[in-house]
Formats: sequence, C-alpha cells, structure tokens
Amino acid sequence: MKIFDISQEVFGCCVFPGDPAPEKTTLSSIADGDVCNLTAFSMCAHNGTHIDAPYHFIKDGKTVDAVRLDAFVGKAFVAEHRGTVSGTDAAKIIGKAQKADREAARRILIKGEAEVSPDAAKVFADSNILLLGNESQTVGPENAPMAVHLALLGEDVILLEGIRLAEVPEGVYLLNAAPLNLAGADGAPCRAILIDFDQAGNN
Repeated sequence: MKIFDISQEVFGCCVFPGDPAPEKTTLSSIADGDVCNLTAFSMCAHNGTHIDAPYHFIKDGKTVDAVRLDAFVGKAFVAEHRGTVSGTDAAKIIGKAQKADREAARRILIKGEAEVSPDAAKVFADSNILLLGNESQTVGPENAPMAVHLALLGEDVILLEGIRLAEVPEGVYLLNAAPLNLAGADGAPCRAILIDFDQAGNN
C-alpha cells in the first residue's frame, strides 16, 4: 500500500485572489512557560485544498453537512491533462476511467495545469460523476468561474479544488477527501489522500 498526500499545507497554501489567507495565532507556548502549546487559526473555507458544496453557487443548494460522504470517499481515477479541457477531452477522460474501473470513473481527478470549459463541465455532469477534482484553486476559468460551477454543482457534482497530483501516476486509487463537517457552509478544507493498494511502502 502507498499513500499519496494530495493536500496543500494550510498556512502556506494557495489562496484564490481576493480571499483572506489562513492566519495562525499562538495562544500559549511551553517555551514561554505555559503548560502546553495551543494554537488558534482562521481561514476561508476555500483556502488551499478544499471542497465546494452546491451551496457555493446555488441559493438552495446542499451545504457541506448535507452532502453524502460517499462523494468524498471511494475509488477515483487520476487523469493527466494540460490546458483547457474541452467537451471532447472530458468524454475521453470519462471513457478511459470507465475502461479502467467503472466505480473509479465516478470520481475524476485532473492532474496538471488544466482548466475545465463549460462544455467539459456539461459532459462531466451528464456522466453521473460524484466528484471532480483539479489542481488549481477553481475548477473553471479564474476570471469567469460561474458557468462551470453552476453546470457541475447544479447536478450535485462535488468539486475538490487545490489538490496536488505531481507525484501521482494516472490510474485508479482509493480517495479519502472528507471535509470538515461545517454546518451550513458552502465549502470546507480537507486532508485529501489517495491510496494505491498495489504499491509497497508508505508515503
């Protein structure tokens, strides 16, 4: 078994332009004579590696606590792509994933500097997937994210953004990207990992 940590470290993570960055406050310190070390922190729900719930762009969409956990936990397929993902590209990714493992094809993770187009978002949404992940801080164009988010979140496709897949080969893995249980929230940070049961050693 090999475990890939595909999450960003929180305090040094990437932040979407305009969002507040994570902040850490030391409340007590053993070095200063306190009985223990104690840390407080604040962050935006969409800093670093995080999930988008439908409520992020849809007024009456599901919030983080209402999303079924099997969207975040289960087999997933890592597919490498560079540049804009077209509708044709999305169909090829789905086809390759289904050929490898039909259950893994319900959770697609895109490796590389890729941007999902509205046409690709529709193909993914129509393919009955549970989750779509990508390495950038937003799944669609940074300057016009709404159309892609609506196409996916509107079909209850959960988004896993800000993952790190450079060390992960294409293929089938077990994904665990369960978010913090934030009631009423539009998104939440998560410690996303991929497990390859066919490889020896630990990461």
